[in-house]
Amino acid sequence: MRPQSSPRRTGGPLALAAVLASLGTAGVYAASCASSSSTPMMSSGAAMMPAANMSMAPPSPDPRIGLRPGRVDSAGAIVERAAETSWNMRLVSNTPPSENFRGVTNSDLAFTDKYAIQGNYNGYQVWDISNPARPELATAYLCPASQSDVSIFGNLLFVSGEGLGGRLDCGTQGVPDTVSTERLRGIRIFNAADIRNPRYIANVQTCRGSHTHTVVHHDNDPANVYIYVSGTSRVRSPNELPGCLQGPIDDPNTALFRIEVIRVPIADPTQARIVSSPRIFNDLAAPPRHAEPDAAARAGRAGSGRAGRGGGNTNRGGPTQCHDITVYPSINRAGGACAGYGLLLDISDIANPRRINAVADSNFSFWHSATFSNDGSKVLFTDEWGGGSQPRCRATDKLEWGADAIFTLRGNEMQFHSYFKMPAAQTEQENCVAHNGSLIPIPGRDVMVQGWYQGGISVFDWTDADHPVEIAFFDRGPLDADRRVSGGSWSAYWYNGYIYSSEIARGFDVFELARSGYLTKNELDAAKTVVYKQLNAQEQPKMTWPASFPLARAWVDQLERSHGLAANRIEAVRGALAEAERASGQQRRDGLSRLASSVDADARGSSDATRVRTLATTLRDLAAMR
Repeated sequence: MRPQSSPRRTGGPLALAAVLASLGTAGVYAASCASSSSTPMMSSGAAMMPAANMSMAPPSPDPRIGLRPGRVDSAGAIVERAAETSWNMRLVSNTPPSENFRGVTNSDLAFTDKYAIQGNYNGYQVWDISNPARPELATAYLCPASQSDVSIFGNLLFVSGEGLGGRLDCGTQGVPDTVSTERLRGIRIFNAADIRNPRYIANVQTCRGSHTHTVVHHDNDPANVYIYVSGTSRVRSPNELPGCLQGPIDDPNTALFRIEVIRVPIADPTQARIVSSPRIFNDLAAPPRHAEPDAAARAGRAGSGRAGRGGGNTNRGGPTQCHDITVYPSINRAGGACAGYGLLLDISDIANPRRINAVADSNFSFWHSATFSNDGSKVLFTDEWGGGSQPRCRATDKLEWGADAIFTLRGNEMQFHSYFKMPAAQTEQENCVAHNGSLIPIPGRDVMVQGWYQGGISVFDWTDADHPVEIAFFDRGPLDADRRVSGGSWSAYWYNGYIYSSEIARGFDVFELARSGYLTKNELDAAKTVVYKQLNAQEQPKMTWPASFPLARAWVDQLERSHGLAANRIEAVRGALAEAERASGQQRRDGLSRLASSVDADARGSSDATRVRTLATTLRDLAAMR
């Protein structure tokens, strides 16, 4: 993709025109349908045609530009609230931090049942989200350590600690000594069977601490859960933790150039321990430096400046750690965002992940996190250029910097396609860069929500890997008009019908998507049928949709957009669906079965035949329900 100068490239008229132009022919569509669920994934932009009488044009001028700033005092407390704006989504609630967490950085989120767990550099807070409009604090566990990234598996809650001030006893006094047996750098383990009263039961110390971590499990090893630990800090002294040595990559004992894999026995988590230290960085040369792209980088997608393997100045070393790893157990793959590289890992042997591909990009500064498409055919990496503390969304900042990069997967190879960046210019006082997000379960499409720190929250469709398009947003003005104060959305994730965001300075946000030219009510209702018992975004779940009338109607909406059925046939199918829904028992089953047979016949002459057959399968699944 060519470098662009317009700050509205991804959401503006040029991108929209490109997407609409690509929809003149039927899209290729791949689907896999089980008897009780559907797991389809579209590989074209066919679902991006506007709903009837609903505009797809973003607001102009963009209301995010020039929002009134707020004001904070010297302790970080909010004195005056900034202005807010949104498009195709609404803020349901904002809940400020509890007493011991005010003015302290909020970090990542995990979910279990009706609770959201929010990490914070002072520990973590647990919110009861039974009523998203009024989240209630279930508990606030004071236990300082940066970053306190959180995840949960069953009754086990895991919390990262990397900074030098974290203590084994959760004390708030820090650790003043250079070498200390009181220091915690690694993973804390809590028994969260009673989430309102969690118990600290164990920890696993690592040589570089845990900046982030990823929980991963597999049905073929039900007795254990594993944790991939990414530590980015300096190696601690062997006098503090034996075996911690800093050495070159050819030193088999070095604590650099590796991740840690912890095995946690579910029956006795106190026996958790490191079982392997995979050296996934071997043979990687230094990536290309983050600088003005040269002519070669602009010209090709497979060179060292775009997605080359190795590349760069071989006199410099490659990365020594990953920042974050997203696992997708359904395809036995993981995306490692590892400083100067994006890695593709094979995790079929969970305890021993191995690198199978690596990409670098001169437009990327710090590979931060990853998200797979639901069908596993694509992977998106984020670039946290500036470490999340700098203003990287100004009108003068290139749109390829601090953005997302989208790749398709061809076997074990990653091929670059395009960038996406939140398109509204932000101010010098707003830290803004790509950060954490997750897929939204819109059937047949890749729709994602993502936090951009003080750039706000962006929802975008990347079904078409070459033309990602923003379809909703929320933003606030700067925290302070006169100085840069860290804030904004650390992470934004979809969970059971709502979007939840960890706001670094302003607490805990809840959002709801609205019907728009991009999303019909049926698509949103179908998304809400995907219900998670627990969610850790870095252990990406395979989304499946139970058979339902909203799902069937969502397929019909998409067939209307793609012109896969004639207009009169669309109306006839909708009428038959409505009639079947009003019926019950055998009358409903017979009506749905007849409709499924007629829809199957439609596939023979449809330009979108696979989607038509997917609709027929959903109708049969509905007919089989008792």
